[in-house]
Amino acid sequence: MRFMTMIRIDENAGPEGGPSPELMEEMGTLLEEMTKAGVLLDTAGLRPTAEGSRVHWSHGKESVTDGPFTETKEVIGGYALLQVRSKEEAVEWSRRFARIHGEDWELTLEVRQVEEPPGEGA
Repeated sequence: MRFMTMIRIDENAGPEGGPSPELMEEMGTLLEEMTKAGVLLDTAGLRPTAEGSRVHWSHGKESVTDGPFTETKEVIGGYALLQVRSKEEAVEWSRRFARIHGEDWELTLEVRQVEEPPGEGA
């Protein structure tokens, strides 16, 4: 079973200067553990919304809005794609990722199963 963990952040609420070297080291250790366990398929942080665009489709009409998206408090700041045996296992790996951020961060991790093509997956 594959699960996508979307890491939601408030771009304006993180610690000054971004992640600390200690956090980056702990994150590297956890990601290495996840890779060795065979559960981490892909992961990345995302560039700020100021560098992004949104394509909106509504009733046959398209619009494109360039960032930053000031009307949005939380944005997806990164993701992890996991291959695990259960939703509970995906949630536990996501909890471990959240905990290494300590008290300086406010994160919401949304864990959702990936819809497998017919005939694939468990």
